[in-house]
Amino acid sequence: MKTLTIDTDNNITAFPTPDHAEAAVGAGAQAFTSQKQLAELASAWPAERLVEIWNSLPGVAPVKGFKSAKAAASRIWVRTQTLGESPEPKAPTKAKAAKQARPVAPSKAKSAKKTTSAKKAAKAPKKATKPKAEGVREGSKTATVLALLQRAKGATLAEIMETTSWQAHSVRGFISGTLGKKMRLTVSSTKREDGTRVYSIAK
Repeated sequence: MKTLTIDTDNNITAFPTPDHAEAAVGAGAQAFTSQKQLAELASAWPAERLVEIWNSLPGVAPVKGFKSAKAAASRIWVRTQTLGESPEPKAPTKAKAAKQARPVAPSKAKSAKKTTSAKKAAKAPKKATKPKAEGVREGSKTATVLALLQRAKGATLAEIMETTSWQAHSVRGFISGTLGKKMRLTVSSTKREDGTRVYSIAK
């Protein structure tokens, strides 16, 4: 069963199993696996937080408020169901395939037009999924950790623990869960000559 967590910075992360979510929960995040559980959590949150959570979700129309916490939880739940899932490639329509397969002996003018159309079809851009760090609230721990990892020399586990006051397992869970799975960032992990592990993100 997919488990979702929401941390104090309102970052929602999807995990394949409850075991994978343990690190995030250990760092102070709240877990939920159903709309009912989310509604129970939302009932204790201020209205401002519900608005902030919704407006931080990708692809939503910003709102200024909700009629109730239950209504907010319902809309947030629906939007979070696509987290952690990869978009499926679109197959070409039958109509286009039929046009390309149909044998025709056109005049020179028509041939030129078809060639132009084929070039336009070939140049049609495909939306590629690129790692993004958009929507990170300035001053949040997520923004702080990102700044550390984006330094030229990266950051050690000890430096991240000292800055965030997190334990080692919480830092590792944040890097693999929030940065790796949710934000789709590639975090490299290397060892120095003295054995110290360093994490970094290429700009």
